[in-house]
Amino acid sequence: MSAVLIFDIETIPDVAGLRRLHDLPDDLADDEVAELAMQRRRAATGNDFLPHYLQRIVTISCVFRDAAQFKVFSLSEPDSDEAGIIQRFFDGIERFTPQIVSWNGGGFDLPVLHYRGLLHGVSAPRYWEMGEGDSRDARDFKWNNYISRYHSRHLDLMDLLALYQPRANAPLDVLAKLMGFPGKLGMDGSAVWGAYQDGRIAEIRDYCETDVVNTYLVYLRFQRMRGVMLAEEYEAELAVVRKTLKAIGAPHWEAFLAQWPESCA
Repeated sequence: MSAVLIFDIETIPDVAGLRRLHDLPDDLADDEVAELAMQRRRAATGNDFLPHYLQRIVTISCVFRDAAQFKVFSLSEPDSDEAGIIQRFFDGIERFTPQIVSWNGGGFDLPVLHYRGLLHGVSAPRYWEMGEGDSRDARDFKWNNYISRYHSRHLDLMDLLALYQPRANAPLDVLAKLMGFPGKLGMDGSAVWGAYQDGRIAEIRDYCETDVVNTYLVYLRFQRMRGVMLAEEYEAELAVVRKTLKAIGAPHWEAFLAQWPESCA
């Protein structure tokens, strides 16, 4: 079994960057800085979603699956700062060269990682390999790399299932629930900034982890649909996921499993 890394990020406004760009005083509270920036964004675009480069990463949650293990983990504050979180993510790609899988990763997660990694001086040579060298390994990346929209080394499930048509995109939460999976639990992306201000970083991490497991479950259904997994292999992998989450025993996994009855495949 080749290594697969499913990932999802959670972000908050880059308050320090906003202060610098808008020359705002230090005594202006963080929530006031963010609100000012979002007001300006609404006036300019009609919504308050800040540009990718002004989204500060607080959590990257991952599912890692290879022949040896199924693992759910997070790279997150307060254990690491943003630079450390991003570097560790790319270090994993450097070490394992997995297929990476996302839901809208091409539209959001990866551009944010690119900009924020650039700001922090992160090193990610394997990720940025596009086959420009002379080695056989480099040539392989010419035809299948992490950067191209149409290569499978990064599989953006949302983008592919919609046949690269934005008007056909489906929300992960809705699609997961239609399949019988739990979908989002506890919060959604719009609540992350408020939770962060309240110091509820663990809740953000837990929410991101449930999102990434939902993505993995949808990915498994996709693998079954395209014939990569037989029905019995698919069922066996669902059992591995259930067993692993149950063994962790954390409250967010107990809630997740409660919303995912055994009868739902």
